[in-house]
Amino acid sequence: MFDIKALLKRGIEKELLDVDDYIFMPETIEIMVDDGQLKCILNSDGRVNVFYTKQGITDVRSAARKHPFTSFETELNHGIYDDIIHDLVKEVNKILDSKSKYFRHRVLPVVVPQSLSNGGSV
Repeated sequence: MFDIKALLKRGIEKELLDVDDYIFMPETIEIMVDDGQLKCILNSDGRVNVFYTKQGITDVRSAARKHPFTSFETELNHGIYDDIIHDLVKEVNKILDSKSKYFRHRVLPVVVPQSLSNGGSV
């Protein structure tokens, strides 16, 4: 026998679960992690970008939304993207701990932000 009800139900479920058709409200969450700034951004297309900046070094990772019908903050609270964040922090720390074999003996000029060079006034 042919079960039309089950066939229609599967078709409707497939349409509802196709997240490519949804537009998400962009969100940004920023926190300090390991003396650096972590910024998690949910884009309107459902992609998640994770930026980590520490001592002037910035790295970024991008991931697909893992639970699109759960709030972004809840996903972060439950550690859904912790593996990506861990790798990002590890890579930035690896860069900070390394030394150049070419520029080791050369002192590179330190760039002072313009707001500090004119006495801190804006």
